Amino acid sequence: MDTHAFKRSLHHSDRYNRRGFGRADEVAGSLEQAYQSSLIGSIRDNDYRLSHGRLKVRLAEAFGFCWGVERAVAMAYETRKHYPHERIWITNEIIHNPSVNDHLREMNVEFIAVDQGVKDFSGVDCGDVVILPAFGATVQEMQLLNERGCHIVDTTCPWVSKVWNTVEKHKKHTCTSIIHGKVKHEETLATSSFAGTYLVVLDLKEAQMVADYILGNGDREAFMAKFANACSQGFDPDRDLERLGVANQTTMLKSETEEIGRLFERTMLRKYGPADLNDHFLAFNTICDATQERQDAMFSLVDEPLDLMVVIGGYNSSNTTHLQEIAISRGIRSFHIDTPERIGADNSIEHKPLDEEEELRREDNFLPSGPVTVGITSGASTPDRVVEHVIQRLIALSEI
Repeated sequence: MDTHAFKRSLHHSDRYNRRGFGRADEVAGSLEQAYQSSLIGSIRDNDYRLSHGRLKVRLAEAFGFCWGVERAVAMAYETRKHYPHERIWITNEIIHNPSVNDHLREMNVEFIAVDQGVKDFSGVDCGDVVILPAFGATVQEMQLLNERGCHIVDTTCPWVSKVWNTVEKHKKHTCTSIIHGKVKHEETLATSSFAGTYLVVLDLKEAQMVADYILGNGDREAFMAKFANACSQGFDPDRDLERLGVANQTTMLKSETEEIGRLFERTMLRKYGPADLNDHFLAFNTICDATQERQDAMFSLVDEPLDLMVVIGGYNSSNTTHLQEIAISRGIRSFHIDTPERIGADNSIEHKPLDEEEELRREDNFLPSGPVTVGITSGASTPDRVVEHVIQRLIALSEI
């Protein structure tokens, strides 16, 4: 399928909208009430610091809603205002934050049901309005909705679209796209649908396995068993690893994406030599500015003396998980929570350990006695209002 031609055709359809409806002023009040915080504004103005009795709070200097997320949420609100009576669907969570998605449900926006990883579009009818979330949607989903006669409102983050353009360039140059991402994440699924031949690697360890195979140090059967669910149909490592381009899920750890890119550049240089490197390796920068800023701010924050760290964001939020990784790597006692309610009035906390397979864990005596300094950051899908409520709970605990 010519994905570039399909996108161009879709973008010219009168049933497709990716610019909003010019009703920003009409929804501004609702957005401010639901998501903004005067307390967070005052903490920002005070050098990202708050002192209350024995409690000191240090906020990361970049956290919370990024521009792409703000745009997606605002467009979803505008869509409900523009289509007050139509049935509105969204193909996935608009962003990975439970409070934001609950607000949309309260506005009678319906979420496409998912059964064992497969979305059920059977209830979507001609004329229905369907929102594509900030992570985007696969080409196949867009094609289905277009053929069904739906009105499509596309809130895909422009940084995600930039990655799609990159893998289409790989395809044009008959390069395999090495995608640094989580194979089941909505964004990676969407990105791979725009690619031609692709292979998804989760981390530097998996990337090293691929590099070793390229240099003749791998076993084909073991390689295919490892990446069976992370590659394009008909993928042949002996044929498809000769020409590579690197792309990434925009929410992955920036430093790791960069290292993976350098690893494959060195690998192809070693195998093919400097004269032929450009024929075998394409490099494009697909790291999201907002993700980079939040990770850089987190590295600065963990350099300060902190007693503990609270990282706020959806448990399925990749960018939030990577912020937690930074704290853990520095040996800081750190807790990933999705809502303020995870902090109990009895000084307990219910949090998600870094290991994705592990269930929520409860810890008592969360806030230690005596003077305590708490670092706080939040993922790009977390509203300031949620961060405010977390701080208020910390203040209440410090007064006990």
